[in-house]
Amino acid sequence: MTVGRLVDDPEAARPTFVGLRRLSERLRSHWSGLGPDLSMGMSDDYPVAIEEGATIVRVGRALFGERHHP
Repeated sequence: MTVGRLVDDPEAARPTFVGLRRLSERLRSHWSGLGPDLSMGMSDDYPVAIEEGATIVRVGRALFGERHHP
């Protein structure tokens, strides 16, 4: 699981997702037991993460809104 760079433009997080996908491909070529899932991306950048191969994303804020911190 990875969280992309915290940036204003989701495209700026793309290199992080590309790098993790490539790493996961290399690791899976040696250890098939790692499974097919790739968890990366959050509410602000999940479309880019999906384009780069994410199968699991974290979108809590997109669904439930901002957290209120007292």
